[in-house]
Amino acid sequence: MLLKDFFIGLSQNQFLNSAAKKYGLRMGAQNVVAGTNIAETIASIKELNKHGISCTVDNLGEFVFEKEEATAAKNQILEVIEAIHDNGVDAHVSLKPSQLGLDIDYDFCKENLREIVSKAHSYGIFVNFDMEDYARLQPSYDLLDELSKDYDNIGTVIQAYFFRAEEDLHKHKDFRLRIVKGAYKEPAEYAYQDKSDIDKNFVKLIEWHLLNGKFTSIATHDHNVINHVKQFVKEHNISNDKFEFQMLYGFRRDMQLELAREGYNFCTYVPFGQDWYGYFMRRLAERPQNLNLVVKQVFNKKTNTAIGLAAGAFLLGRLTKRKK
Repeated sequence: MLLKDFFIGLSQNQFLNSAAKKYGLRMGAQNVVAGTNIAETIASIKELNKHGISCTVDNLGEFVFEKEEATAAKNQILEVIEAIHDNGVDAHVSLKPSQLGLDIDYDFCKENLREIVSKAHSYGIFVNFDMEDYARLQPSYDLLDELSKDYDNIGTVIQAYFFRAEEDLHKHKDFRLRIVKGAYKEPAEYAYQDKSDIDKNFVKLIEWHLLNGKFTSIATHDHNVINHVKQFVKEHNISNDKFEFQMLYGFRRDMQLELAREGYNFCTYVPFGQDWYGYFMRRLAERPQNLNLVVKQVFNKKTNTAIGLAAGAFLLGRLTKRKK
């Protein structure tokens, strides 16, 4: 738990996020993001598509408190949707309401989302509303529920560490849902704190939605959970077209390819942009073992600051101090 708190603290540090934008390539950021711009990202998607892997694209961004920033993020996502359509790649979009103005004004955010969802709908592209911390949880569900009255190409995320997760899952069972463990630090009054409790609830939610839901995206790097799901769907005669496995870009690449070769639907979560630091630290907070899944690749590429992925705060501190 201390290690999780450490990484969460790093993810929320605005100074370190800013420094990471400047020093990202020196820290091996290219190992965890698919590109810094749309063209690079489309190239990465095409490569994954060659192996039968679909993608969900995330325009990375943190700490959006100005309308100009939210509008810029909206326009970037609209460009991503256009690029997906123009290039005919197998991909959809994941977005965070906070990046589109949720912390500024609810209605402003809703209109930004509506423009994105409408554009995606016209091209038959799915849009996933990513979930963030507890303070933004209910407003995000409200946005989903409102927009679903007009559009059927949207879905969201269920975070297993929340006590309310089962209730939210049942309420939204007719949506395409991504089920995750959860990657933010939440108080004990709202969320399970013990890893074993979270893991147990995670599997419980997956099983229920596989049996009762529309489509289930199982987001995990844990081979034990993956093997359990394989056996569960076999025992219950659940068709492969009812679910997919999801992993993050740059994590467990061999397993991603193996699952796709075995005939399972597989989707890689493809983040792009320079705002990668908070995203990556939350991945380590969610499962510190994730570090082991990428650090070997970083060393193999001989990046000169591989250790920075394990202790990003310290590396960034040294780099920025030299410039003073």
